[in-house]
Amino acid sequence: MKKSYIFMIILLSCLSIAGAAAAQDDVKKHPACKYCGMDREMFSHSRVYIEYDDGTSEGMCSIHCAAIGLAAATDKTPKTIWVGDYNTKKLLDAEKAFWVIGGSRPGVMTKRAKWAFGKKEDAEKFIQENGGGLATFDEIIKAAYEDMHQDTQMSRDKKKKMLHHKMMME
Repeated sequence: MKKSYIFMIILLSCLSIAGAAAAQDDVKKHPACKYCGMDREMFSHSRVYIEYDDGTSEGMCSIHCAAIGLAAATDKTPKTIWVGDYNTKKLLDAEKAFWVIGGSRPGVMTKRAKWAFGKKEDAEKFIQENGGGLATFDEIIKAAYEDMHQDTQMSRDKKKKMLHHKMMME
């Protein structure tokens, strides 16, 4: 009985490690954000990779774009949501990450920044240096939905300014 229990623990650990390793190839699978087109490798510190229980996946540049994706895919169930560690840029399970919301550092696709860390002490150090506060993944997703209108408007305004500037240069 003990041997089969130990074997199951080892098997589950190996499967978890294999899943994490496969997820690290997410930028090759999805080089650009599905929703805004941003380069996910350039934004590896904020990228999100979602694996659904139907075997499909999608990659986004930020938790803002991930919230758009989750809202659009209500017919799918996320199996795992991965997020880039702010410091190491390695993917972490978003629900197990230590999140920081707010602070002086500008966010990706959002006015109110939302950053993930693999270690609580890294999140706390970030807060000491940049402000903000600790949050859970559920609080981060809720904040992303609350910020959606303002963040989407901010992105549209930036695109308008860039287009206007480009037209003035021609």
